[in-house]
Amino acid sequence: MPGGVGPLAAVAHCTGVRYSGAMDTRAKLELLGGQAQFDLACACGDSNRVRRGDRFIYPAVLPRGGRVFMLKVLLDNSCRSDCAYCAQRAGRNTPRGRFQPEELARLFDQMYRAGRVEALFLSSGLGADPVRAMDRILATAEILRRRLRFRGFMHLKVLPGAQQAQVEQAARLAQRISINLEAPGPRRLAALSAHKNYHGQIMNCLSWIARAVRSPRTLARGHTTQFVVGAAGESDREIVTSSAGLYRDFGLARAYYSAFQPVPETPLDGRAPTSPLREHRLYQVDFLLRKYGFEAGEVPFDDNGNLSLRRDPKTAWARLHPEFFPVEVNRADAQVLLRVPGIGPLGCKRLLRARRQGRIDSPGYLARLGISARRAAPYLLFDGKPARRQLSFSF
Repeated sequence: MPGGVGPLAAVAHCTGVRYSGAMDTRAKLELLGGQAQFDLACACGDSNRVRRGDRFIYPAVLPRGGRVFMLKVLLDNSCRSDCAYCAQRAGRNTPRGRFQPEELARLFDQMYRAGRVEALFLSSGLGADPVRAMDRILATAEILRRRLRFRGFMHLKVLPGAQQAQVEQAARLAQRISINLEAPGPRRLAALSAHKNYHGQIMNCLSWIARAVRSPRTLARGHTTQFVVGAAGESDREIVTSSAGLYRDFGLARAYYSAFQPVPETPLDGRAPTSPLREHRLYQVDFLLRKYGFEAGEVPFDDNGNLSLRRDPKTAWARLHPEFFPVEVNRADAQVLLRVPGIGPLGCKRLLRARRQGRIDSPGYLARLGISARRAAPYLLFDGKPARRQLSFSF
């Protein structure tokens, strides 16, 4: 394996930080598990839904369905990078801690055997050298897989600047791997960090990841990324265009969106936080791209390239396309029905199944299928007729 683990003193010298002395394992877990909350993965729940009060254990939805409790933790929170929004950025006065690979692997194994966790998400700061930091992530995973015989779900973070061999090894060890873009393009990333190289450090890794997850010799079958929304002054159109390109060109499984929240003692301290509703709108668009058959070019943006906060993007599209509606509920195919506000993939499947049994004759029938009749009825015909109590609607 390239690189190696350097002395703690070397890390402190290169990053300008000091590790907190005499920190026991529980204190490290509180610190490094708590700081892992900023990295999103596997549709993890928020801190209000964690198990047994431990803020580092999250209910997570696995890629193929099913829910497990996941330990999310950083191996090390020291970092040479200067990301303007980040609590772990170089030079910030914050407690620093680090697990040794053997230490963290055995801690997770104990928690797993006690039934407290079933899966692991492992990330790290860059330390003094991202190659050495990535070595330590891989060493932890290898101990778990080969020595401690853990066969459950593992998500490993690929660090910007990692080497191709390290990416390929991560894909052999974990069911899912990821690297965070943070910003949609080199200009926006440069506004957040002078040290990160968008093409050389991140997109190169992303290309290696995309190839690795397609290989039959690897365990990983999906990869993800994350955007920090609102930190770099980017528009929603920039983020959506970037996400769509990642889905199309790199086979991305999922993009995550994290609304910027200012952190004390960082360059962006004092900037207004990003509205959670903006984050929510981006997730709605993301579902339109992945599950509803929409193209990025169909997404309605305002003159500034942003999504409406007043109206969800699917309804906004429908109101801009009166020529598409009304849709005949008893004849339209799935792709047409998925364009109707209030009808999602599950509701569409139920509707198609119900049509094989008989006619859909009223909005009330839709409601029994779990479809929002109030939202869908204005866009539908029932055997050529509008609903008897059609809601008023103007295109």
